[in-house]
Amino acid sequence: MAITIKDVAKRANVAPSTVSRVVANSARISEKTKVRVRQAMEELGYHPNFNARSLANKSTKTIGIIMPNSAKIAFQNPFFPEVIRGISMMAHQEGYGLYLSTGQTDDEILEEVKHMVYGGRVDGILLLYSRVNDHIMPFLNEQNFPFVLIGRPYNINEDQITFVNNDNFKAAKTVTEYLMLLGHERIGFVGGNLDTVVTYDHMKGYEHALTYANIPVVKDYLVHHEEVKEGGQDAVIDLMSIEKRPTALIVADDIMTFGVLRMLGDMKIQVPNDVSIVSFNNVMISELSSPTMTTVDINIYELGLQATTCLLDKMNDPDYVDKKVIVPHKLIKRQSCK
Repeated sequence: MAITIKDVAKRANVAPSTVSRVVANSARISEKTKVRVRQAMEELGYHPNFNARSLANKSTKTIGIIMPNSAKIAFQNPFFPEVIRGISMMAHQEGYGLYLSTGQTDDEILEEVKHMVYGGRVDGILLLYSRVNDHIMPFLNEQNFPFVLIGRPYNINEDQITFVNNDNFKAAKTVTEYLMLLGHERIGFVGGNLDTVVTYDHMKGYEHALTYANIPVVKDYLVHHEEVKEGGQDAVIDLMSIEKRPTALIVADDIMTFGVLRMLGDMKIQVPNDVSIVSFNNVMISELSSPTMTTVDINIYELGLQATTCLLDKMNDPDYVDKKVIVPHKLIKRQSCK
C-alpha cells in the first residue's frame, strides 16, 4: 500500500497540511518541524507526487535549457558541461529539475521551445547562446515567457531582456594588446561561427586594439571555423599557408586551441618560439596542453549560477525588472606566449 501524507502526518505528529507545507518548503514552517517531518518521510519511504503538485500549483518546478543546434557538437566543448554545472547547482538548491533541448537544427530547436511554452512543460528557459539572427528570443518575448540569456542579445533592446555575459569586446581587446606588448604585430584571429554574438564581439575587440595601435587589420588573418578541435586544425591550415603568416594567434576557445596546437606540431611549428597563442574560457584541459595555454578565464560556472539566479527571481517576482549581469574575466598567463 502506498504511503500517504496522512501516514507521514501521523508519524510526525503534525497535521497533513503541515506535511504539504514542508514538501513545498514553506517559510511558515519552523526548521525544527521540517526536520521532524522529513525524518518521518524518510522512515516511511514517502516520496511526494510532484506531478500532481505541479497541476495544483500550475508550476512544473522545471527549467528548460536551450543548447546550440547539434548538442552532439556542443558537448564536445567543455564550456557547456561547466555552465550546466553552475545551472544545476542553483536549480537543485531551489528544488528545480532541468529539461535539456535536443534539437539538431534551428527549426527543431524553435519547435521544441514552442512545445515547452505551449505545453506548460517548464516554468522558465535558459538560453545558452546568442545568435545574430535568432528566432527564439523574439518568440519568448512575444509570449511574455520568463527566460534569461547567457550571452548578449543582438538587434534587441537590452532593456527588454535579462542576460548574463562577459565583456567579450574588452576581453579580446585585452589579449590583443597583451600580444602587442610582447612585440607581435602579425596577429591572427581564429573565431567561431560568424553568426554567434560572442564571435562578433571578440572580433570587434581585436580589430579595435589593432586600429588604435595603427596596425592594419589584415583580412587574411581572420578565419572562422566550428568551435571544436577540428575547427582549430582547419584554421591553422588557412593561416600558415599565408606568405607573411601570423606570429601570434587569438583563438576562440580552448578546445579549438587543442586542434591548433596539434596541427602546428604536425607542421613542425613551435609554440611559443614560432607562434604565440592566446585562447578563451580557461577550461580544465587548458592546463593539460603542451605548452600550457595562456587563456582568458571567463568564470563559466558563475555564468550558469548567475543566469539561474536571475531566472528564478524573474519567475517568482511579477514586478521583476530586466537587467544585465556582467561576470568578470581574467587573463591567465601560461606558457603558450612569448
